[in-house]
Amino acid sequence: MNLDDDDLFRDAMGDVTPLKDCANTQWLRAPSTKAPRSPAQEAPPENFLTRGFLDIIPLTVPLEYKADGIQQGVLDKLRLGKYDLDASLNLLRQPVETCRQSLFSFMLEARKQGLRNLLIIHGKGRDDESHANIVRSYVARWLQQFEDVQTFCMAQPQHGGAGALYVGLRKTDKARLDNRERHAKRSR
Repeated sequence: MNLDDDDLFRDAMGDVTPLKDCANTQWLRAPSTKAPRSPAQEAPPENFLTRGFLDIIPLTVPLEYKADGIQQGVLDKLRLGKYDLDASLNLLRQPVETCRQSLFSFMLEARKQGLRNLLIIHGKGRDDESHANIVRSYVARWLQQFEDVQTFCMAQPQHGGAGALYVGLRKTDKARLDNRERHAKRSR
C-alpha cells in the first residue's frame, strides 16, 4: 500500500491530543518517552490554587520561601543560581486566571517528568498595584500550596532578577531510590 505523506502523518498523529494552556511553557528537557495516558485511566486533578482576596507583597520585599526541614544551604545555592534549570514558565502580560491555570498545569507536568529546578517568569511592575506585582504576589502564594515546592527565591539578573523566581521541587521517589542505589555502589 502506497500512502502519501499526509496519510502517514494523520496515521502517526491519530491518537495525539493537544495540551491545554501550555502555549507559554518552554521545556528544557526532552519530553517523557512514556506512552500517553488513556483518557479512561483518571481525570485530571482539580486546580486547587486559590482565587480571590490577596495581600499584595510590596515590591521592596524579595520573594523567598523555604519549607520546614530544608537546609539553608539549599536555599542559598538556589539563590545563587547554582542549580541547572530543567524548565521555565513565562507568565508575562497574562490575565491572573490564565497565570493560575498555566502555573497549575506547568507544576503538574514538572512533577510528572521528575523535574527539580524551575524558573517562573512573572514580571515586575513599577508600583505595588501594577499587574505584574499582583501576578508576582499570587505566584508566591500559589507556589506554597504545592507540597512538592521545597523552596523558591528571586532569580539571578540573567534569568529575570526580581521579575522571576527559581523554584526547587522535592525529589521524586524514583530519584531518591536512584540516589540511594548510586551511593550504595560507591560504598561497596
